[in-house]
Amino acid sequence: MTAPAARFAAVSAALLATHEVADHIVQTNSQALAKGLPGRDGRVACAAHVAGYVATQAVGLAVLDHTLGLGLNWRRAALALAVSGATHYAIDRNATHWAETGPGAPLLVRAAHAIGKGGWLTHDPQGPYRYDQALHKGVLAVASFIAAR
Repeated sequence: MTAPAARFAAVSAALLATHEVADHIVQTNSQALAKGLPGRDGRVACAAHVAGYVATQAVGLAVLDHTLGLGLNWRRAALALAVSGATHYAIDRNATHWAETGPGAPLLVRAAHAIGKGGWLTHDPQGPYRYDQALHKGVLAVASFIAAR
């Protein structure tokens, strides 16, 4: 049986690597451009992206577990993937909206501005992408903890 700390480290590495692959290689250009659009088109594009994202993470965890014999509990791994996917969807629906201000902006955007990130998100061309990625990677730490227990 693998020690919990080692399992956490291995799962964290796998989820981070598969995040990068899924978010930057598996995601299609049309999904990336449409996932933040309002209405059905945006929801469908975002859901399709997240489906590929979670599938990529699931394959990564399965390969890791099989090759390293980590003994992951697949109920916990499934819960971790559900947390990762649901939050990924919620975060990515804000794509193209991070610089918006006012009451019509999405909730996560308003929250970012409320904690003082508005200037960065509005003026730094890399700000929205980096903020998005920071949120995703924070969630991956939580998902890793869930899967590794």
